[in-house]
Amino acid sequence: MDGGARRRVLLVACERSLCGLQAQVDLIEPRPLVLGAFVEGRCPAGMTKLGDLGELDEARATRLARRVDCAIVSLPATHGAAHRRIRRVLREARIALVEVPAVEDLLDRARVEGEGTIPRARTIDLASLVDRPAKAIEREAVGNLLRGRRVLITGAGGSIGSELARQVAGFAPELLVLMERGENALFEIDRTLERRFPEVPRRALLHDVTDEAGTRRKVRELAPHVVYHAAAHKHVPLMEEHPQDAVRNNVFGTRSIADASAEARVERFVLISSDKAVRPSSIMGATKRLAELYVQALQERCASTRFSMVRFGNVLGSAGSVIPIWSAQIAEGGPLTVTDPRMTRYFMTIPEAAGLVLQASALTSDGAAPVYVLDMGEPVRILDLAKRFVRAHGYEAFVVPGGASAPDEAAEPALDGAMPIVITGIRPGEKLHEALAYEDEELRPTAHPGIRAQVDRGSGPRIDGDAMIADLRGACASGDRAIILSAIRRHVQMMPERAALRAG
Repeated sequence: MDGGARRRVLLVACERSLCGLQAQVDLIEPRPLVLGAFVEGRCPAGMTKLGDLGELDEARATRLARRVDCAIVSLPATHGAAHRRIRRVLREARIALVEVPAVEDLLDRARVEGEGTIPRARTIDLASLVDRPAKAIEREAVGNLLRGRRVLITGAGGSIGSELARQVAGFAPELLVLMERGENALFEIDRTLERRFPEVPRRALLHDVTDEAGTRRKVRELAPHVVYHAAAHKHVPLMEEHPQDAVRNNVFGTRSIADASAEARVERFVLISSDKAVRPSSIMGATKRLAELYVQALQERCASTRFSMVRFGNVLGSAGSVIPIWSAQIAEGGPLTVTDPRMTRYFMTIPEAAGLVLQASALTSDGAAPVYVLDMGEPVRILDLAKRFVRAHGYEAFVVPGGASAPDEAAEPALDGAMPIVITGIRPGEKLHEALAYEDEELRPTAHPGIRAQVDRGSGPRIDGDAMIADLRGACASGDRAIILSAIRRHVQMMPERAALRAG
C-alpha cells in the first residue's frame, strides 16, 4: 500500500470502549478511513453501525474482506466468547486483525517488581464450570438452629470455615466464635465479618484445636450451642510426606474438639469430612475416615450432644485447589497442568457446600451419628474442567501429553491465543475417581433434596475410640513412617493397591 494512502479499517467493540477506540484511530497520521463498526450498543455520532457483534458472521466478513485492510477489535475480558468467535471469523475471511486491550483490562493487571506486567486471571463464575444448578437451603430451618445461638467454627480462616462463618453471621447468632491457628487467616475473616456484619457479636480465637487442655477450657467457657469442626489438613500429596502431622491434626484434633463439646454438653457437633474418606488411597483420606469413626464411637456413649458428619467432594476455588493453581498459571502465561486426562472429581462451589453443611446440621436424627452425603451431581473430568476454565479466560485450549495420556486424547493444534494444558502424571495418594459412599453403605434421602444420609445397619464392628487413639498416639510417638502407616491400616479400610501407602 502507498505510504500516503488512507487505510480502510473496520471497528469491532462494545459501546463503552468504542469512543476511546475512535479517539485513538483519530490520532493516526494519515487518519484511517473507518468504514463502520460492529458494536454492542450504539455508535457515536458520525460513525456507521454495520451491525451488532453477533451479526459479524462468516458471510459478512467475506464480503467485507474486499473493502477493508484490517479490523481493529477492542472487547473487554468479559466478552471472551464473542471475542473468540470474532477472531475466528476474521481469520477465516483473511482480514488482518489488530487487537487493542480495553482500558478496564489494562487496569486489571498486577505490577511485579523487576518482572514487568503480569495480567491477573479473570474473575469468572465458578458455578458455570461444573454446569449444575446449586441446591438452595431452607433458611427457616437453618435459622431456627442458629438464630440467637452461640456458634463455634474451627478452622474459621480456611475456605469452608470462612464461608461457614459468613453464612452463619447472616442468621443473627448470639455469638460467633472463630477458632483458627493461622494468624493471617483469622485476621482476614474477622476483618471481613466486622465490615459485613458489624452487629453480630464475635470472638476471634488464635488457637490450635490439637491443644486438648486449651480446647476443653475454651469450649467450657464459651458454652457454644453448635460447633462446626472444619479445621483439617487436606492436601493429599503433602500429607503423604507428613503422616504424623496428618494424624495429629485430622484425628487428634477432631478428638480434642469432639470430647470438649461432649463435656460442655454442646447441642450439636458437625464434622466436615471428605469423599476421600471413602476407601481411602491417601493418608489424608484415611485420617478423615479415622475422624469419622471416632465421632461415631463417641456418639454411642454421649447422649447430650448430637454428633453428625457431612461428607462431600472438591469445592471450586478453595485454597490450594485446582482453580487458584490454574489462575496463577494463566497469570504467568501458562501452561496449565492436569495430572491425568482420565481423572474425575465431584465439584461444587464453596457457598453451596457451606450452605448445605448448615442445612445438614439442622436435620434431625436418632441413634448413631449420621453421615450426611451432599448431592454433588455427576463427576466431572478434570481435563474437561481445565478446558472450560481456559475458554472462560478467552483462550483456546490444547493438550500436551506428558507423564500420562489416554488413548482417545490427542494433542490439539496450537492456535493464536491458545493456552496449553500439560499432562503431568498422577501424584502420590491420588485416585483416578472418587466415591461419596462405601459400596455397602445404603444412602437414603432426607428432608432436603441436596442431602442424603448413610443408613446405620448396626452390623459392623463397634469401634473402641479410646483404644484407637491410644494406638495411634503410640505410633506417632515413634516418628517412624512405617509404624504410623501400619497403625492407620489397623483401623481403617484402605485401598491396598495404591503404591502411595507403602510402608517404606
